[in-house]
Amino acid sequence: MLQTNFVDYTFENPLMNASGVHCMTDKELDELSASKAGAFVTKSTTINLREGNPSPRYYDVPLGSINSMGLPNLGLQYYLDYAIDRQDKFDAPIFFSIAGMSVAENIEMLEVIQASDFNGVTELNLSCPNVPGKPQVAYDFPLTEEILTKVFSFFTKPLGIKLPPYFDLAHFDEMAAILNKFPLTYVNSINSVGNGLYIDVEQESVVIKPKDGFGGIGGEYIKPTALANVRAFYTRLNPSIKIVGTGGIRNGQDAFEHLLCGATMLQIGTELHKEGPAIFDRISAELEAIMEEKGYKTIDEFRGKLKSITD
Repeated sequence: MLQTNFVDYTFENPLMNASGVHCMTDKELDELSASKAGAFVTKSTTINLREGNPSPRYYDVPLGSINSMGLPNLGLQYYLDYAIDRQDKFDAPIFFSIAGMSVAENIEMLEVIQASDFNGVTELNLSCPNVPGKPQVAYDFPLTEEILTKVFSFFTKPLGIKLPPYFDLAHFDEMAAILNKFPLTYVNSINSVGNGLYIDVEQESVVIKPKDGFGGIGGEYIKPTALANVRAFYTRLNPSIKIVGTGGIRNGQDAFEHLLCGATMLQIGTELHKEGPAIFDRISAELEAIMEEKGYKTIDEFRGKLKSITD
């Protein structure tokens, strides 16, 4: 019922982790691969190991989370070795996330991946909002086009990009016009909503240390923004560019809404952090129950078919 066709593979279901959650070490990645997730993505990597921002840098709140992780990861070679060693053991491809500290670093990592035996899907993160002093690349539209032009001059393997949230219809139009120029496999919308603030009233204090408490907001707080971005890009991008929906997925209804807006795959971050990999089993069952109640036998019967009010 939940089988999903994506990048010429059939996944058992559309559920994945969001990069950054439960995917730092080989142990965590193995736990994802053994879970009911349809696929999994590695931690966003830089060329070299990074410790990330000082702690506390992640904080769960009732409706979501706030974080300023600063891209802690074990380095490109660690994740590339993991992916190449295990990719032939899985029926579906591994997703490999990169998030360089500069354009040059991203290009260098993509050159390494291109020359390697990795045969999965690469996700280029153009939206990390939590590295001090670094703007989000995908808010600079000319730079985004420049980067993608360089990338596709040599990169021939499946490539998706992870985007920050946009809040203006004109920005959806402008970014979609750029993305439609390139043979992208998918667009992942959205990363966390950058530079939010959460306060511990009892302590009269912020709850994370980096950036004076400012951090990326995830979870239920951001679902309406995530759905809007999924819908906006689904209706603007070439049909060959699929949408990965990320943001605020806590249960089967949230997953259904993302799919209804046009997503093909779904990534779960905050709620995975709170619940662990068992979440994929629960949400799969909840999504199936909704589909059965509505009489849908496949996701394709309702994917992207969100109705507008015309009367």
